[in-house]
Amino acid sequence: MEEEKVSQAVSRSQAHSQFGVWGAVLVVLACVAIGSLAFVAHERGAVNQMTAQNAAMSTALDQTRSQLQEVTTRLSQLSEAQQAAEAARASQRAASQRRGTARVVRRDDPRWKQVQDELAEHQKAIESTQSDLAGAKTELSGSIARTHEELVALARKGERNYYEFDLNKSKQFSREGPISVSLRKANTKHVYADLELLVDDAQLTKKHVNVFEPVMFYTSESKQPVELVINQVGKDHIHGYISTAKYKASDLPALSGLTDNPNSTAATASSSPDTPQLRNRAQR
Repeated sequence: MEEEKVSQAVSRSQAHSQFGVWGAVLVVLACVAIGSLAFVAHERGAVNQMTAQNAAMSTALDQTRSQLQEVTTRLSQLSEAQQAAEAARASQRAASQRRGTARVVRRDDPRWKQVQDELAEHQKAIESTQSDLAGAKTELSGSIARTHEELVALARKGERNYYEFDLNKSKQFSREGPISVSLRKANTKHVYADLELLVDDAQLTKKHVNVFEPVMFYTSESKQPVELVINQVGKDHIHGYISTAKYKASDLPALSGLTDNPNSTAATASSSPDTPQLRNRAQR
């Protein structure tokens, strides 16, 4: 009997022990669940708070943008109104000045006659300038030889020296009068040429020189310009001439001395040939 009582007591003790362990586990689980729920509730509250703050900030930004737009519109309206007022004042001032001028200067005023005389003089000066320009244009257009015969006619005048040339496309320079010329390109479709010139040991580039378009430049030997004219453009070939002053700068003092001696002048004039000597055209 005592053994049965002991075994029952042991069984009850073990049952109580197991119940205590499971109770502790349940308590721990309950604490964990409560803590999780509290954490979730806290996070949800923080998220809701941040959402509310963002909404409030968006509303404030929208209000600020609206206020800025209103201020900009008002400033634009004020600026337009100010510009309109300034324009109106300027118009009024101009009208007042015109009225004042009309009142001050009358047709019977002597100053009105003076103004008319000055305008007439200016008109005469303008007409004279236009006439001079027309004459200069005619003279320039007449000084360009389009053919060999016209070049001979120009040379007969004895006013300048003329050097006729024929050039083929080449990188080599050909001496023509006081300069050297090299034809780099001849465009027959648009009738122009690209040239390289050697003038006083300086190399010049002249591109898109049109036919009958005079190219003028100066050398150290003359105070008058040297003129180059192209009057024919062929395939890799051009024909034209170079015109220079009759006398060099170094010859002018001697010529001025000849003017004091009519006999010397007459002798010089009689020694000049009637027909000018042009450089023969040759293929290079």
